[in-house]
Amino acid sequence: MNNNGPLSLEKAVQLDKKDELAKYRNEFYINEEKIYLDGNSLGLLSKRAEGSLLDILESWKTLGIDGWTGGDNPWFYLAESLGEKMAPLVGAEKDEVIVTGSTTINLHQLAATFFKPEKNRRKILTDSLAFPTDIYALKSQLQLQGCDPEGDLIKVESRDGHTLEEEDIINAMTEDVALIILPGVLYRSGQVLDMERLTKEAHKRGILIGFDLCHSAGSVPHDLSRWGTDFAFWCTYKHLNGGPGATGALYVNKRHFGKAPGLAGWFSSKKDKQFDMEHDLEHEESAGAFQTGTPNILSTAPLIGSLEIFKEAGIENVRNKSLKLTEFMLKALDQELDGYGFKVRSPQDEKRRGGHIFLEHKEAARICKALKAEGVIPDFRAPDGIRLAPVALYNSYGDVWTAVTVLKRIMDKRLYEKYENQRGVIA
Repeated sequence: MNNNGPLSLEKAVQLDKKDELAKYRNEFYINEEKIYLDGNSLGLLSKRAEGSLLDILESWKTLGIDGWTGGDNPWFYLAESLGEKMAPLVGAEKDEVIVTGSTTINLHQLAATFFKPEKNRRKILTDSLAFPTDIYALKSQLQLQGCDPEGDLIKVESRDGHTLEEEDIINAMTEDVALIILPGVLYRSGQVLDMERLTKEAHKRGILIGFDLCHSAGSVPHDLSRWGTDFAFWCTYKHLNGGPGATGALYVNKRHFGKAPGLAGWFSSKKDKQFDMEHDLEHEESAGAFQTGTPNILSTAPLIGSLEIFKEAGIENVRNKSLKLTEFMLKALDQELDGYGFKVRSPQDEKRRGGHIFLEHKEAARICKALKAEGVIPDFRAPDGIRLAPVALYNSYGDVWTAVTVLKRIMDKRLYEKYENQRGVIA
């Protein structure tokens, strides 16, 4: 990025003209009267995702039950085929990823499989900034195993309330820890954790480790197989643009293949054995073993089209543009809104910064309402956080510049004072 001189709309336009990913903007349904910066909560619909959903509906319409084994995308094998397509985004081998379940269900599955408390190892290590669903699931798993949901769940504290230090996490890897669950990217500050280092340190101590990749899959490259990470799980409706409630995904390192799933079900079975209808499960020798019930085909279908775009664009290119967009946003905020009471809580170091920027302001809830009213779609996080996510595949530098200038106008004219400073039902 050219760092000479102040930022401006003209500079944003110049950067957009040079952007090799700009062509993908036309792939998405974009309301040109609004600037959508909430792709880290729900990605926009692409025309290819719409098309693949309609194709699956057509196969249901024309093939009926034969859609399980017929058509261009047979439903019986869809979870595996999409897992293979998704694997490069997280640095996995093709049979280490399966599209199945949801974030919480997949965490329950993986914890039930890999958390085996013993007399001297009964604790799960996580962090104090974790997304609530992870904490709920881990407490449930501890309780199911006869452990103390409070005393046996160790939360690494943040020094500043927004980020985590890897040293603090490593120091908490004590001899009584059986399992570690951490975010790849923190959902509030957008900090990227050093997953390779944490995996290495966990394994040195004989501890299994897994990561929640909900805020990194599709925006940050991973190398899970090379790192030796034991498992991971993520949603697909944020940066992967799979649609509201889209089917989730999980990764299991191949060295764990053959391990029985903690939560066995109909689709845990080997494909060629499943319809033998035996009561003794012969589970898959791949990530497919960690499926449970019949897959949600209609909630999976949009990923067929969405993943085509990622294959073409390349996750490294997506990451490079994402970093440039967030850098541009940080500089624009510093230039235009210094002294307005905003505090940037996202890391400045690009190696530690994910795909969104997190701002704090005492009037955050009402500022978000004002932004929406002025055509900018942000994301509020209680009690005083504003998340802004410029997505590489469909946001432009012009979007970022305009959003910042709209925010400045809201503050100058105190337009936020029209609204109550409290969140809606959905923030």
